[in-house]
Amino acid sequence: MTTSVCGEGYEAVVIGSGQAGTPLSRTLAEAGWKTALIEREHVGGTCVNEGCAPTKTMVASARVAYLARRAADYGVHTGPVRVDMVKVRQRKRAIVDSFRNGSQGRIEKTEGLDLLMGEASFMGPKWVEVRMNSGETRLLTADKVFINTGARPRRPSLPGLDRVAYLDSTSIMELDEVPEHLLVVGGGYVGLEFGQMFGRFGSQVTIVQRRGQLLPREDPDVAEEIANILRQDGIEVLLETHPLHVEESRLMRLVVRGPEGERTLTGSHLLVAAGRVPNTERLNLEAAGIEADERGFIPVNERLETSVPGIYALGDVNGGPAFTHISYDDFRIMRTNLLEGGNATTHGRLVPTRCSLTRNWAGWG
Repeated sequence: MTTSVCGEGYEAVVIGSGQAGTPLSRTLAEAGWKTALIEREHVGGTCVNEGCAPTKTMVASARVAYLARRAADYGVHTGPVRVDMVKVRQRKRAIVDSFRNGSQGRIEKTEGLDLLMGEASFMGPKWVEVRMNSGETRLLTADKVFINTGARPRRPSLPGLDRVAYLDSTSIMELDEVPEHLLVVGGGYVGLEFGQMFGRFGSQVTIVQRRGQLLPREDPDVAEEIANILRQDGIEVLLETHPLHVEESRLMRLVVRGPEGERTLTGSHLLVAAGRVPNTERLNLEAAGIEADERGFIPVNERLETSVPGIYALGDVNGGPAFTHISYDDFRIMRTNLLEGGNATTHGRLVPTRCSLTRNWAGWG
């Protein structure tokens, strides 16, 4: 391993190539700023690689299966419907690769922008060490640093979970078979999307939700109607039901406690959709003096500034609404303030209602 003796000077270092980091790094470079974009795994962030693009691709396949089974309702008669999950996965991967490669190609063609594939950590307020995937280590300095490292699925403290082969929102998209019976822990947006998706692929699905309604941030009447739609699709929805323990022998056995007492749910697969945690634990925020909250998110003010001058946090990592358009709007704020002499803030920006996004994501209607 080799290490640079002196830090490489940049005007901007962007950590993470998500939906804020990628356009920001390109825009700054095109404006004449010497810029480095650091990416640990793959260009594009959650949206391109594990979120919007792959899930909506699979939702489209699930909807085709759903309509094919209902074809007779429209006077169209077909034979038995069979879902080839290997083909579904292949189509999903191809679309993700296309989006990712296109984004990376545009980055690499941007003059004044260096794409560094590796892991970033702070050595000081304006010093960033990059452990390159190639094995070397580079030390960068910059006047301004932008953190856009996103978030990942959270593993809840459910007894037995560390001893079973459970799925999360990323690994479930790599299945090569349709689960016979999918147990879903979590009644939020992610759990419902995958629950409905695999129900339409042909799985028996049971959704376990701790609270008295699905989608706790929605109005109760909206949540109730969504639960009705899912039940009409044959999905079992258990409200006010707490997971107590999980174990795996030949099948998944999930012990829960609900309004009618304790029971054991048996399924072939288990999806845990219990929220997300920020990718900040390896950034060594303390070395830069950057404050984080108890969950690891980086608090920012209305101009997306952290507790350290010249360091900003964009997208999911700052704990704001975890939507692609919010991350992209964080880029807009940075562009306006740094390059256009404006005074843009997060105050007053339009955030579409969550129920409208949920209907779009889950393919209802």
